[in-house]
Amino acid sequence: MNPLLFERASGSLPPTIFARLQTEKLLKSFRSSLRIRFDGGERVVKPVVRDRGNASSSSSSSSSAAAAAAAVTAGPEETASNTTIWAHQAGVTALALERFDGRILVSGGADATIKLWDLDQCSNPSQPHTYRPVSAIPRAGNTLPGADMGLARGHRFGITHLSFYPFDSAAFLSSSFDQTLKLWSTETARVSGSFNLGAKVYTHAVSPIASHLLVACGTQHPAVRLVDLRSSAAVQSLISPGQIGSGSGATLAVAWSPIHEHVLASGSVDGAVRIWDVRRSSGLVGLLDQEDCLGILDPGRTVSSDTGSTAGTEGQLGRGIRASAKAHTGPVNGLAWTDDGAYIISAGHDKRVRVWNAATGANTLANFGPTIRNSQLGSLTMFVSPPTLTGSKKDLLFFPNENEILVMDMHEGSIITRLRGMGPSIAVVAAQRGERTVRNRLTSIVWRGAGGGGSSSGAVMGGTNAPGGVYSGHLDGQVRAWVPQLEGLDEEDEDTGDAAEAASGTRAKKRKALDDAYRSLMGKQITFT
Repeated sequence: MNPLLFERASGSLPPTIFARLQTEKLLKSFRSSLRIRFDGGERVVKPVVRDRGNASSSSSSSSSAAAAAAAVTAGPEETASNTTIWAHQAGVTALALERFDGRILVSGGADATIKLWDLDQCSNPSQPHTYRPVSAIPRAGNTLPGADMGLARGHRFGITHLSFYPFDSAAFLSSSFDQTLKLWSTETARVSGSFNLGAKVYTHAVSPIASHLLVACGTQHPAVRLVDLRSSAAVQSLISPGQIGSGSGATLAVAWSPIHEHVLASGSVDGAVRIWDVRRSSGLVGLLDQEDCLGILDPGRTVSSDTGSTAGTEGQLGRGIRASAKAHTGPVNGLAWTDDGAYIISAGHDKRVRVWNAATGANTLANFGPTIRNSQLGSLTMFVSPPTLTGSKKDLLFFPNENEILVMDMHEGSIITRLRGMGPSIAVVAAQRGERTVRNRLTSIVWRGAGGGGSSSGAVMGGTNAPGGVYSGHLDGQVRAWVPQLEGLDEEDEDTGDAAEAASGTRAKKRKALDDAYRSLMGKQITFT
């Protein structure tokens, strides 16, 4: 650090290069922050006694047994007290963080509740702090008598995906297994619009740059549904020829291009990643092919079928790509664009992560090794570090690897660091009839960035009170924070009072022991006979 400061002061190192070197170092130093916790206000529920003959056993002993079971499977970073605090006792299934100030965090639970958190509640992130929600949206039908019905129109089933309105943090969207997409006011926690899509909604996405306000929704149906927030109607369904009835299955991932407002990518159960232009009647403009590492060779030639016959005019794809091309050999449940729109990242159940050149559709052949774990039948959230924070070809991919977060070089596939400490492997969560045990899994991660600038993840690290952060949601009901390690003062400067005296005494003893060892070795006369 000191040599870099000297070079910057002397003018040999430009300020932009200095900033990138420091942010690259911070991006590679994320660690779990056990001081930060999220308390949703929920407490241990009384389990239902199914055996009438054992009804004499008290509910408190059952609850303590469940807590003890969770404590046994907990990692070393978890304590017994942590098992009684949850963000969502039934499990956290979705997270969203606004990118303007990096301040408002929204979490969704398996119990259909939504909670909003103000990350600026903690003035000093280096000190222990427990966040509490500033507002909560209960499950539909669970409101108290006489409550405002504007607050009562929540979801009926588990939350599948959350996202903020791209141009203003005053609104956010939520989708659920109850087949609805809802628009909410962040300030009042009231529902502003509700759209029934007639099928389970796995994910949704809003373009960060477009003015058309179309929300792309991935559902059980093979078609991608487009909902217009202006007209409050489902205006279009994107479907490719032959896709219906061909076993293509549900759409699990959708992502808008950050530089072309009408371009959309979707991933489905059949392993295909389709590229759409929503202005066209047919919609489909291309398919990503895992066997294609060259990309578009001749845009004027189009392949009409797998036989290789060509058409002189624009055909089904218009890109010279096989109509049966597959990006993965299993369902595709993760899609992300880099903020500059140069690359598309896809993840599938075949335990592969692939990086594609967005301009040509070529597979860059980045190899992420055999460590990838991906088995959830739902949308997988991953993100790439903003290009302004790293040098050229040094983008970092943050990937939720079920029980850890992998920070990897996006172009080389090498693992930079593993963020571990996800709590118990088997968690006890709340259910409608008491408690149940689930396999703890990482469900969602979000990047704490600020500055906006048209990017999807925020161009600047952190918010007003922190240098940066990654927040993760888990099925054990916890929201965990990961922060970069900063270079602080020496221990001698930080210690005060009795602690400083004890530390100085310990260091003095160590120095004396080293001096005695040195004198005994160097002061002894050696003779040869």
